[in-house]
Amino acid sequence: MVCRSKEKGLIVLNEIIEKTRNPDIELIIADLSSQKDIRRAANEIKAKYPVIDVLINNAGAINDQRTETIDGYETTFATNHLGYFLFTNLLLDNLKAAPRARIVNVASEAQRMGKINFDDLQTKNGYTPMKAYSQSKLANIIFTYELAKRITGTNITANCLHPGVVNTNFGKELKGFTIILFKLGTPFMRNAERGAETSIWLATAPEVDGISGKYYSDKKEIKSQPASYDVEVQRKLWEISAQMTDVK
Repeated sequence: MVCRSKEKGLIVLNEIIEKTRNPDIELIIADLSSQKDIRRAANEIKAKYPVIDVLINNAGAINDQRTETIDGYETTFATNHLGYFLFTNLLLDNLKAAPRARIVNVASEAQRMGKINFDDLQTKNGYTPMKAYSQSKLANIIFTYELAKRITGTNITANCLHPGVVNTNFGKELKGFTIILFKLGTPFMRNAERGAETSIWLATAPEVDGISGKYYSDKKEIKSQPASYDVEVQRKLWEISAQMTDVK
């Protein structure tokens, strides 16, 4: 488990150990908005776990105000997309060491409102929480499609998913009209257990063994927005992300 908060992470860690009776669960503290933190966490994981069978990337920050990370990038894009991109690339060798490995990227149907604006990836113009969030979740899907192409011929598959609208503390810091929408939707949200079902299924189910480069919801393949299938957009986003994270 890689978590930003040690206090909250330990609570979940203990719950998992209690429910599974498996004491071999480890908590690593890292802020996925910080590339230095990501590199430190990845190095720690690589040293302890030379073989990785499954990597689930699950970051979904949404921020009421536009802020920048310690690396100088807009926080939503840095956490939700660049965090996935850098962390995955740093762990690829360990995933390749497994007999069969899977990468699962948690995206969102917010992607349908998203647009990859290469002229303003940092959302400096006309920032809104949903504008930044939907772009980052579309980026998750585009990243997955390009990653799947680049790992073709290896033992690794990469897929992404929409978990459903899940009733957690996500978005609790929001204000104004956006938080009103969140509150109005609360009665229709699914609980955390249901929200995790498709992630777990993609990580473990025999029926998706060998399948790569797909987008799922409720354990069924669905289509993402048309722009996500543009191979030039896929390539360009990868190359820009590599530059921003110093991935060779």
